[in-house]
Amino acid sequence: MLSSLRSLWSRTPETPGAATPRPPLATVISIEGLPPFVVADHLRDSGGFPSMDWEAVHAWACVGSDAEANRGWTACGRAWLEHLGAHLGDQYRVDEGDTARLLSSLTPNEARATLQFMEKTPQRIVRILDGIAEVAPWGKDALIVFDDAEVYYRYVSRGYPEQGEFGFSSGMHIREGCSYFVTMKAELAAIEPVIAHEMTHACLAHLPIPAWLNEGLAVNTERRLTARPRPAITPHQMHQMQMRFWNEHTIQTFWSGASFLRSDEGQTLSYELAATLVEQMARLWPQFQSFAREASLDDGGASAALRHFDLDLGAAVCALIERDPERAWSPDSTRWDVAPERGAFS
Repeated sequence: MLSSLRSLWSRTPETPGAATPRPPLATVISIEGLPPFVVADHLRDSGGFPSMDWEAVHAWACVGSDAEANRGWTACGRAWLEHLGAHLGDQYRVDEGDTARLLSSLTPNEARATLQFMEKTPQRIVRILDGIAEVAPWGKDALIVFDDAEVYYRYVSRGYPEQGEFGFSSGMHIREGCSYFVTMKAELAAIEPVIAHEMTHACLAHLPIPAWLNEGLAVNTERRLTARPRPAITPHQMHQMQMRFWNEHTIQTFWSGASFLRSDEGQTLSYELAATLVEQMARLWPQFQSFAREASLDDGGASAALRHFDLDLGAAVCALIERDPERAWSPDSTRWDVAPERGAFS
């Protein structure tokens, strides 16, 4: 599929005919069994972009049956994307499949290929992460492809603190009541890994797991589902970098999730360490299933690892980078400078 997507993106753009007029934006959503929902009353400005009040949507939709609630939630999701597309520019449109929708300026062929991959991926993730991952019961998966990096970073910056430096990203899973994914058009040569990675986060959203476990699962699932580019450095070089970077202080930022937001090599090393640790633990799949379902954000998964593996996570990391185990390397929330993160940054 990756090669077919790249082929589509490398073709000469389709010759446009007369511009298709943008359909009128939804103002009122009418679902049988539910009262009318006035869209404009529940749109908010969020960092200069229109955002839906998803708590209001949930309260409205839950008045009806499960089927009515699903239809209402799905309709509100499309209405919000259409309003966001109108804000972004005339080149943006919403394309839709049975289980996924896309807001972008991609050509029709590009959009179809992207939607096809989006619709196949969730069930593949659930098969790989059997007993851990779940597909959300309501709505459709949604992907926003921004035309350029400036707009993309302006959009995702709404979720970052006002102060500080943060690493680059190629895509992100955003939870704002509604769960959706964002990426940028400049990254379309790598769209499959981005979709697979971010959809894995969405399939783990029901679990309050720490960032290292969330990201480790996402990286390894992405690598199983998509073609992996040749790494820029060798495994030996990566191992040497890991040995130099991690110490009793930096490892606490790994357990808290803060290191995944770094703007230096620490971000890359965090993803690689998480992927390696998850890969090793997942070799004992029944124990790992139980561990992943019970790992707590608050202690970095430490108590669940002891319960299901009789494993000290600090000692496990020390073994991976060839050093003697030290108690100071174990997750210790009293040494975390920030509240723990769940992940979904990449």
